[in-house]
Amino acid sequence: MSQSSSPIPPAAPLPDARWGPTHALILLIAIFTFGTLLFREGTTIGAILSLLGGCGAIGAGTLGLAGGGRRLIAALAEVAVRSGAGR
Repeated sequence: MSQSSSPIPPAAPLPDARWGPTHALILLIAIFTFGTLLFREGTTIGAILSLLGGCGAIGAGTLGLAGGGRRLIAALAEVAVRSGAGR
């Protein structure tokens, strides 16, 4: 008894995953909504800005490391050193 095996067709190619204006708009709306909800719950504006700034820094660092963005990491390090030096 022989079974005929049919080859599995190749998977469809993945769409090109680029950061576009739609993604930026969605992120902007999400950040504003999150900040507004935190403010309505009684969180101080300073704490909200610190939290969102930290989230942005983590996101930029992750993108830089994942994409091998040496220039981005160098620019972020330079900004951190300058802000620490008070320039």
